[in-house]
Amino acid sequence: MDSKSPSNDDVKDDFSSYAGRWIARSGDRVIAQGGTPDQARRAAQASRPKEKPNVQYIPYPDAFVFHPLVKQIIPVLPQDMPVFLVGGAVRDAMLSQPTHDIDLVLPEQAIQTARKVANALNGYFYTLDTKRDYGRVIYKPSNLEQFVIDFTVFQGPDLESDLQARDFTVNAMAVEIHQLQALFDPLGGANDLRNKQLRICRSDAFKNDPIRILRGVRLAASSDFRIHVDTRLQMRSDAHLISSSSPERVRDEIFRILDGPKPASAFQALDLLGVLALIMPELIELKDVQQSPPHVSDVWNHTLNVIRTLHTLLNVLSLDFNQDDAANLHIGLVSALIGRYREQITNHLKTNFTPDRTLRELLYLAALYHDVGKPSSRDIDATGRIRFFDHEHVGAEITKKRAHALVLSNPEVERLTTIVRHHMRPLLLVQSKNQPSRRAIYRFFRDTGPAGVDIALISLADTLATYGPALSQDYWGHQVEIVRALLQAWWEKPEESVSPASLVNGHDLINELNLSPGPLVGKVLEKIREAQATGLVTNRDQALELARKTISNR
Repeated sequence: MDSKSPSNDDVKDDFSSYAGRWIARSGDRVIAQGGTPDQARRAAQASRPKEKPNVQYIPYPDAFVFHPLVKQIIPVLPQDMPVFLVGGAVRDAMLSQPTHDIDLVLPEQAIQTARKVANALNGYFYTLDTKRDYGRVIYKPSNLEQFVIDFTVFQGPDLESDLQARDFTVNAMAVEIHQLQALFDPLGGANDLRNKQLRICRSDAFKNDPIRILRGVRLAASSDFRIHVDTRLQMRSDAHLISSSSPERVRDEIFRILDGPKPASAFQALDLLGVLALIMPELIELKDVQQSPPHVSDVWNHTLNVIRTLHTLLNVLSLDFNQDDAANLHIGLVSALIGRYREQITNHLKTNFTPDRTLRELLYLAALYHDVGKPSSRDIDATGRIRFFDHEHVGAEITKKRAHALVLSNPEVERLTTIVRHHMRPLLLVQSKNQPSRRAIYRFFRDTGPAGVDIALISLADTLATYGPALSQDYWGHQVEIVRALLQAWWEKPEESVSPASLVNGHDLINELNLSPGPLVGKVLEKIREAQATGLVTNRDQALELARKTISNR
């Protein structure tokens, strides 16, 4: 008989223990079960070959809740063939979590269907692979985050073959688009999801696509899953295969890890699996590099603590912050003094360098690399104190090489290296007992531009990770005040000490002072701008007078 998916009211209490499974019935007796109708039917035929069982699905007590976009596209999808929602969208619905990626598989016409959906949504359509019939729709409702809808044909002759070829069992579940409460789960993904366990579908999963190792670490960290011991062993065994993956795919997974809730834990896992040495070998050099007080840990553990602390700081400085996150005395002070800039910080971190990557992830990458120059800069002076002279400049060059290897855009490379090169600047300002002068603020942002905001935020995480529990409230309060002054100058008083309005330009200097075009003009203009930032020059006549003195004194 045909399989069917009854409503919750149709399921007898006797069958409630089979929730989420397909059962084969002979009368009122369950004679077999499975994760798909075919599995249940095959199991029934194996035990009772002469009987024709009734196969049906037993739904969970609580219905899956999918994003409204799923139902919105149903009328546009083919009505004469099955279309299955698979992977993360199903997993997220079972966990009652939001999703922004929707994967649909069907027997044929994937690109054609994707184009129809794009037209219906007024979205963007892309052909991913003409030969394999893969299409993508990008849909961005006004003022909302964008959705990615991928359309593919079965990897194999049918749905079960497709699911078995996927990466992890929790991603190898599906629902038919017209029966959204009937789960197809041939590999026991629902049980693994319940147990918060990550398990590969097949032993050759990583050989077929080594990037799945990175994806598994990301999924485990973001969902607090435990990687099954056999899967973990397979990850270690196949880690070397990642070297054959394209740098763009490696980069994309790294950025997804950085955008997750536990980036530090994920990078620890990558290290333990032998993956980090292959994708970011310079970070391995940070391990066991000891530091003198006030540092409480070696460079590697300090770096991980900076990332953890930065994550906490960005959470407490977000628009939807939880007051409980500010219960810590040091974090509470940041919330009190810098929380006024939550909206500006939130918008700042949303800066897009590419359609898929924002400043937020790049900031974490900068934190990961901020001390990468220390191993090669380490020196011990006559007193036994460990120093790292010029490590920020050495680190900026190492960071630039890695950024190019990851095929980052030129603006990303520039921003990343600027942060690393100048990450010590706020800490140098803290050494003075006074608030930064207008000249100091001007020079800081002259050299860093918008990256100065990023550097100020990282400096807070850097200090918290450096001192740990030994951080004094006086020192910390002074640093937070300095960061507040920098952010105030950038967002509230930019015309005063960040970028004063131009009083004269190069043509003015050439015409008024009989100068020839050349480097001298630029030097004089910079002298004027700095004098404006300090309040010494306020009008055009004063600017020209300063220019004359500068030229005569050279």
